[in-house]
Amino acid sequence: MDFQLTEQQILLQDTARRFARNELPQLARHIEANDEPPGIDLRRRFAQQGFLGINLPSGYGGAGLSHLEAALVLEEIAKISIAVAFPVFESCFGPSLALAHLGSEELRRKYLPRVCSGELVIAVSMSEPDAGSALTDLNTRARVDGDQVIINGRKRWCSGAGHAEAYVVYCRLENLPGARGIGAVLVERETPGLSFGTRDHHMGFRGIASADMSFEDVRVPRENILVPAGGFGRLMEAFDLERCGNTTMSLAVAQSAFDFVLDYVAERRQFGKPVVEFQAVQLQLAEMKMRLDAARLLLYRAVVNAQQGLPSINDSSIAKCFANETVREVTSRAMQLMGGYGYSKEFPIEQKLRDGWGWGIAGGTIDIQKINIAAALTGRRFDQRR
Repeated sequence: MDFQLTEQQILLQDTARRFARNELPQLARHIEANDEPPGIDLRRRFAQQGFLGINLPSGYGGAGLSHLEAALVLEEIAKISIAVAFPVFESCFGPSLALAHLGSEELRRKYLPRVCSGELVIAVSMSEPDAGSALTDLNTRARVDGDQVIINGRKRWCSGAGHAEAYVVYCRLENLPGARGIGAVLVERETPGLSFGTRDHHMGFRGIASADMSFEDVRVPRENILVPAGGFGRLMEAFDLERCGNTTMSLAVAQSAFDFVLDYVAERRQFGKPVVEFQAVQLQLAEMKMRLDAARLLLYRAVVNAQQGLPSINDSSIAKCFANETVREVTSRAMQLMGGYGYSKEFPIEQKLRDGWGWGIAGGTIDIQKINIAAALTGRRFDQRR
């Protein structure tokens, strides 16, 4: 068991860190101020750096590296801004990986090279007004009609809605209860019958578009079925990798908040000496550092155990849950250490607290992760409906 990064991994991490620090802060400030998602120009710059689809096969335009290398790059970029990092997140841990593992060869060749070039972002469309944590209660339906699939329904809380160019839509492909009837279909944004509601406005996640999606007799080729009915379990295995991306984003926000407050307490003086010389501050810093290191090790375990495949629900849920709680705790402690300055919009901590809180809701809440962990421990799934 080796806890050290290789020379190549350190070089990749340093490259991503330098690019992020030199090229992205001004754009990140603009996105936060105006709540505008990053455009295709940024995606092309990421593609030129090789940051899109790092863990996608080289035959489809990816770098063919591991999930760990993808996490290393994503963390460095997300330390600057989760909105700026979102295209990397989607290409390395989003539904593009579900397409790579579960899609037909035709779908992979049609879409994955466009993801890696920055031409296209694929977002996931899962939740509905009455199916959030209870995901198997989906009402969006898709029926096969000859060589087409016709989709009707409504989706909610889709990150990237209206901005991403394509969507992996979870839907009921057969009239069977629960998970047995659920599969997924790939739908492009400009498909007739697909429309988007008013954009959601959250307390954080500025620059990450979110909105309702309405499907009214949306027709796509039958070949766009990513997973047929009965494949819900496979979809969730792929989604376990997306949870590792959520973990990485949480870790990045927490680490960047810690880095900022560490410098702050070393420079800020009260009662005639730097704030860091007070024992109470030292204890806070130590607590924050321990949680950050533990979160990082849990993330690395999940992605390394998965190698080029998909992580276990146990590894991914533990990593996500711990990182989600860590980012909330670390950003809260950082704000308290900075006092009024931490609460001010002139400094980055209040934004990091807002952004950090959202990751414990997105991608399956903290409590849902704990239920997943208990299920893995006991070897059974618990029916929350009884």
